[in-house]
Formats: sequence, structure tokens, C-alpha cells
Amino acid sequence: MIPNLPEPNETIGELTKLLGQLAAFSDGEGPGVTRLLYTPSWANAQRFLADVMAEAGLAPRFDAVGNLYGRLPGTDPDGDVVLTGSHVDTVRSAGQYDGAYGIVAGIAALAYLKKTYGAPRRPLEVVSFCEEEGSRFPLAYWGSGHVSGLYDWRSGADMADEDGVTLGEAMRDCGFGREELGECRRDDLAAFVELHIEQGMVLERMEKRIGIVETIVGQRRYAVTLEGAANHAGTTPMTMRQDAAAGAAECIVRLEALASQWGEPLVATVGKIEARPNTPNVIAGAVDFTLDIRHADEWRLNAFSELALSEIERIALRRRLRHKITPWLATKPVPMNPALARSAERVCQHLIMPYRRMVSGAGHDAQVIAPLCPTAMIFVPSRGGISHSPSEYTEPRLLADGVAVLAAMLYELAYEEQPT
Repeated sequence: MIPNLPEPNETIGELTKLLGQLAAFSDGEGPGVTRLLYTPSWANAQRFLADVMAEAGLAPRFDAVGNLYGRLPGTDPDGDVVLTGSHVDTVRSAGQYDGAYGIVAGIAALAYLKKTYGAPRRPLEVVSFCEEEGSRFPLAYWGSGHVSGLYDWRSGADMADEDGVTLGEAMRDCGFGREELGECRRDDLAAFVELHIEQGMVLERMEKRIGIVETIVGQRRYAVTLEGAANHAGTTPMTMRQDAAAGAAECIVRLEALASQWGEPLVATVGKIEARPNTPNVIAGAVDFTLDIRHADEWRLNAFSELALSEIERIALRRRLRHKITPWLATKPVPMNPALARSAERVCQHLIMPYRRMVSGAGHDAQVIAPLCPTAMIFVPSRGGISHSPSEYTEPRLLADGVAVLAAMLYELAYEEQPT
């Protein structure tokens, strides 16, 4: 059954107000929002959200790493939890929607359901995951990774940020990393629904109001080094050079062409490049660059990755360059739950809301939670596809659309009798 859903005017004001208030919790004087894990702005944001949850009639609690939950108890004391939410941390100089929208939308949806329908059968919870972005410490998904059992704060807290502060020190300074706060791992989840801005331009370009994610892509990341011979730019003939910069340039152009030939949804990106000695009148003796490859199909992801690496090797050998390729990230594509995707589709059809089934090219907490329970991911459009930027923006009416779809899905999962 599709329940009565909140009218946009009921949620737009509260959503935009909360997003603005949350954006004020930011470190530094630069543009945008900078809210890194276990910093003062992060701690203040989580405390603020705990107060907001309590005001909405939800019972707030923190776990040992600082994940914040707001709970609406169910009438079935043994019922598993229907969870929604996203992450509270940001990249440096971010916008105010990435992660934060999923949290405030979850609070708004639970508050509406409580006010309109009372207590659910199954408990409902909204989560503000402590970290997802990997912006301060050399890790990501520190919040959802503890929920899934990927991490253990007791043994993995000795890595340091760029100032030499260890993760364990930062965690304890914020009052976390203590046994009495309770276990992070969850084995009581019936479902997880994450609402998020798209962080891409597909929905806007196709004039769709909702994206229903079918798969979150797998990723392969590599660090590549090409080594030739640094030499004088004026006295070394072109035919006698071992130019690492020219070799890197050929690799990059070749990789772009190959990825274009394979077609969507495969993408390949060289995002960082450094030449050595990086001097105007010296032929580059070495170049380091990164390679990021993503696809929704694991076989094709692996096949393209092997092809890409063989092309780098071929170019290096022809140019008499030494090469080193170091893999540093390998994640599998993660499918979302088909039944939950169909639920979202029914809601969109009922509301006559244009939607699109799609692949997520970015990583999200949903991919970490998916092995634990049926998981869904819903997108709303991003203006211009801009994200991780102060220019990140989604129209308030589209934010309200997401809340309506989320509320309907949570109603079905938590209020209606579920098949055994």
C-alpha cells in the first residue's frame, strides 16, 4: 500500500533549515563545508543532530566510534530494525548536501511517519554515520565499516592524519573509543535505505526526479610510475630521449580512447600526475600518475583493467621506460536489492514522478551495508552534476521528492506485515 505522503511544503522548510544549520558546523575559513572525522566541527554536528533527533521524538544514542542513531521503537519487541541515513563527514571545501541530506531526510521521514501513523511494527532508525569520505585518515567508510564488521576500532586506530594525530587519539578526544558505548557491529537489520544526491548530471540531463540505483560500481585504483632518463632539454635529440612525460601522455590518451570504445558505464580516469624533476628545461626522468577504473560488471571491470595495464606496459617498453604499477584499491560491484528497487519504482509510478534505474559511479555507505541486509539507494538530481564543491545544489522541491519516496518505502518495510 502507498501511504499518504508528506506534501512538499510540509518538508521543504524543515529540510533547508536543517541543511543550513548543519552546514554551519565547519572547520577553517575557506569556502564551503569542511567537517572531517573527529574534529570539533564534526563533534558539534553530531551533538546537534542528536538534539534534532530527540526533538523529533526519536531516541538518540552513539556507538563506540561515534555513529549516531535515532530510534523509533516498534510494537514487535523482537522485530529487526529498518534503517535509513547517510554520513555526516565531508571532503574539504564541500557542499552542504552530500551525506547530510540523507540524514536530515531520514529524520524528516521518521518524524512524519510517527506523527501520521504512530508506532511502526518494526523499529525504525535513522543513522548519521561518523565517516565515509576518507578525507582525514587513510581509510574510508569508518562508520558503516564498523556496522558491517569491516573495521575494529580496538585494533585499527593507529594510523595518523597529515599532522601526525592518530585515529585513536582523535577518537578518544571526542569521547569515543570506549567499550561502554556499546558494540558497533549490527546483526539486527531488516533493511537499509540510503537517500543521497546523485553527484552526477544524468538525472538532470534526462529530466528525471528520482534515480533508483541497481548497482554501485566496483573500482580498481593503481599508482603508476614510468622512469626514463632526465636530461637537458636543449641538447638531447628527440630520437635519443627516454621521456617519461611523453610516455605518460601517450598512456593517458590511449586509456581515454580505450574507455570510450568500451562505452558506458565503464569510466577510466587519470586524476593525479607528477613529473620529476618537474623543471622547465629538463626532460622528465620519471612520472607518477594514478589510474581509477570503474564498472558495474565485475568481469568487464577485470577485463578492462588487465587491458589497461598491458597497454601501459606496451607503451613503456616501446619507449624504453621502466614501469611500476601498484594496485591500491579493489572493490567489487555491489548490486542493490531488487525487491526494494521495485518498491521505489511503484512509489514513483504512483506519484507520477519521472524516474530512472541507474548505476552509481560513486561509492556509498549502502555498498558496505548491503552484505548485511536488503539495501536500496535512491538519488535526487544534482544541479550541473556538481558535488564535493561549495557549488553543490539540489532544488528544495527535489529534496522533498526524495523524502516522499523514502517515507513510502520505510512505511512498507516497517508498518506493513512482511511476508515470512
